[in-house]
Amino acid sequence: MSTTMTSRRPGPGHLRLTRRGRLVLLLVVVPTLLAAMVVASSAVLASGDAGRAAGMQQVTVQPGQTLWDVAGASGARGDLRDAVYEIRQTNHLDGSAVQIGQTLDVPDPD
Repeated sequence: MSTTMTSRRPGPGHLRLTRRGRLVLLLVVVPTLLAAMVVASSAVLASGDAGRAAGMQQVTVQPGQTLWDVAGASGARGDLRDAVYEIRQTNHLDGSAVQIGQTLDVPDPD
């Protein structure tokens, strides 16, 4: 009596990955996708005006100006404290100190 062993091989056109092959594929695909996301987000951040919200203008701080002066000169209506607060939030400022030549995003007057 003879016994023949038959091997179950995938037919032509079928790809079967081993556990090691799946791991290698994962280690190639995931870093590639992460790198693409970093490049895309860097391009958005570097685009300048494209990242600025609508209804904003850029103002450069002049010698002797304070954040309150910038808010007042922007033509903001209503309570000036609200304008200062919005400028601080928009520009991620911890306090009200600004530097000469600093560029701030300021809301357009309504």
